[in-house]
Amino acid sequence: MFDISPAEWTAIWLTLRVAVVATLVSTPLGIAVAWLLARRDFWGKAALDAAIHLPLVLPPVVTGYILLLNFGRRGPIGAWLADCCGIVFSFRWSGAALACGVMSFPLLVRPMRLSIEAIDRKLEQAASTLGAAPWRVFLTVTLPLALPGIIAGMIVGFAKALGEFGATITFVSNIPGETQTISAAIYSLIQTPDGDAAAFRLVVVSVIMAVVALIASEALARRAVKRLHGL
Repeated sequence: MFDISPAEWTAIWLTLRVAVVATLVSTPLGIAVAWLLARRDFWGKAALDAAIHLPLVLPPVVTGYILLLNFGRRGPIGAWLADCCGIVFSFRWSGAALACGVMSFPLLVRPMRLSIEAIDRKLEQAASTLGAAPWRVFLTVTLPLALPGIIAGMIVGFAKALGEFGATITFVSNIPGETQTISAAIYSLIQTPDGDAAAFRLVVVSVIMAVVALIASEALARRAVKRLHGL
């Protein structure tokens, strides 16, 4: 029952690879966007906030199709990247990482933004008064104080990327060894007469990975809080 086949291991490792890449690439952008939304008022802020959270309310298939239209080989961005840099997203594992990053981005940004908004701005102002440049205030005051929210956002986003299906299969299809993540593999297996056992194994692995990610998020966030308070 739990004798995982090489094909299943391939799907598991590909899922981890896609989720890790999606999270690492999204995190710097997520921190920047969270800080922008938390600390700045500007024209179009509501529209930006809505655009960031749009993948949460749109059907994942719609998000995947939008990515295909824009980042596919014939899309404006995809064609330019292919001609200019040789970067191709459609039907590649990198496209799966892009789709997972887009779908998990709202969940990654939200805790970061709340964490930054909760910081006492007097601390940042005190650092500025002592002569620290804005970038130094951000690196030495804002970022450390927001660390629990950043960690929580990263791991919740990672957990979301682990289970992404609709946008991924629409954008990069379901190619074994290239774009077939755990979710796509389960979808294929439940449509085959003898695939129930393999599908069950992957379901168990998927649940374990998600639970571990969420527990790690809580543990790391608590550790960061204790460290900030010198406990």
